Amino acid sequence: MGVAKRVFQAAPILLAMAFAAGPSLAGNLATFKSVDTDLPTGERMFQGPGSDAINNNCLVCHSAGMVLTQPPLPRPTWQAIVEKMRATYKAPVADEDVGPIVDYLTRIKGIRTP
Repeated sequence: MGVAKRVFQAAPILLAMAFAAGPSLAGNLATFKSVDTDLPTGERMFQGPGSDAINNNCLVCHSAGMVLTQPPLPRPTWQAIVEKMRATYKAPVADEDVGPIVDYLTRIKGIRTP
């Protein structure tokens, strides 16, 4: 069962008009309406050997289900994704956890490269 969240969604036409009119008018033309939606709770965890590092770090922002639906990727791509989470999104993943996370993702969702 999901948790109801209040999400604010801009009326698309008014928002487009606001951007077309320029920044000085944007605040006056945009209107917002509230929308209710159910979001998944994400109680699923990663399983198996080496899952501690990914459970302790990645589940803070991502559900296991979201990660497990990603396409299989080669190890260098998983490495780049983990580094992007740290550098761009400031994920507080310790240096010593990067390798085990990449190892786990490569093992369960990796592509072998020649």
